[in-house]
Formats: sequence, structure tokens, C-alpha cells
Amino acid sequence: MDEERTGASDDGFGLPPLPGRDPQDMLAATLRSMPAGDLWIFGYGSLIWNPEVAHTEIRPARLWGWNRCLCMWSRINRGTEQVPGLVFALMAGGSCSGIALRVPRAQAERELRRLWKREMPRAVYDPRWLRCRTAQGETRALAFTLSRESPSYTGPLDDAQLLRILRDCRGRFGTTLDYVMRTAHALEDVGIRDRAIARIVALARRNGLV
Repeated sequence: MDEERTGASDDGFGLPPLPGRDPQDMLAATLRSMPAGDLWIFGYGSLIWNPEVAHTEIRPARLWGWNRCLCMWSRINRGTEQVPGLVFALMAGGSCSGIALRVPRAQAERELRRLWKREMPRAVYDPRWLRCRTAQGETRALAFTLSRESPSYTGPLDDAQLLRILRDCRGRFGTTLDYVMRTAHALEDVGIRDRAIARIVALARRNGLV
């Protein structure tokens, strides 16, 4: 995309794809397996506050079996190779409240290709069609998940490590702290309270970062 992707959550623009993971092959597989009807995309992080895909409807949505976690290294957008920052990922276990974006079927392939440039340049994520619940019923939505086997997975971080990253890490789109705060505010705006994010925000406040 030509415009500045201030919400982009991947960390790979300008870097080669991960070995054995071809982004275009994964896009083709995702298109082949797309459910009938309109395209639905599950947003749990920056897709809430900067979706960058043309959509006709937004629904509050919930996934079971997956949780939002600040556990993915960002080496360009919110950090550097030398001092990597963090972005959210969707990890197996628990549940996650977010939004479902509806894209008309006629525009689905175009918008999905556009989204792929943002989220999958290095094929870090594992895209999955997951069942999410909305007030209007259940739908299958595309979600960008992360494996614990991925080299981009941080593993557990203690508060001292997290504070250092929030204090020091900055990439081409800004700081990890700004990314976390934008996500926290966006979730509040759609009526979602995430206790894990609230704890991170409280930690940052106690230590004078916000």
C-alpha cells in the first residue's frame, strides 16, 4: 500500500519471508478455503483502530480458544533489530473479545490481498478461519494467529523486561507504548475491557511512562 501503515502490526517490511513460509502460497491457500458469502476479518489489535480494509459492517465479536497477548517481537514497526519492540498476537488458549469486519464478497479478494501486504510480508502469522460469536449469530472470520514455535514469539516476559521495552523501544511507526495505549483506548471505545492490557497500562502508569 502507498499510504503510511501506522497501524500495521507485522515486523517484516523489507525483510525476506521466514524459511519455508511463502506469503503468496499462504494467501492462495487462504483464498481457496474462504467460507461462502462475505469475508469476515477478526480484529484484536491495530485492526480495531486502523483496519485499512474497505468494510461495510463492524460487529463486536468473541473467539473461544484464543487470547490476545503482547508477545510478538516487532523489529521494524515498533522496535529495531537491535532493540526489538512488541505487538499483540492471537495465541491459543482462553478467549478474546474484538471486532468482526465485514467485507462484501465482490471486494473480498482485493481487500484480502491488500491486507496481506500489511500483515503477512514475512508470513509470521498463521492465518486461520475461526468461528467467532456475535450478537447476530456465529460467523467464520479470518484471524492472524501466532504459534509458540515461531521465532517471533517472545515467550514469557517479566515486568522488568516489559517496562524496559515500553520505555525504550521505538520503530518506524512509533513506540511499543504508543501501540499498546492506542489498542487499550480502541478496546475501551468499543466497550471491551481486557484485564491483561489494563494491567500493562497500570504498570506503565505506576512507573511514570504515561
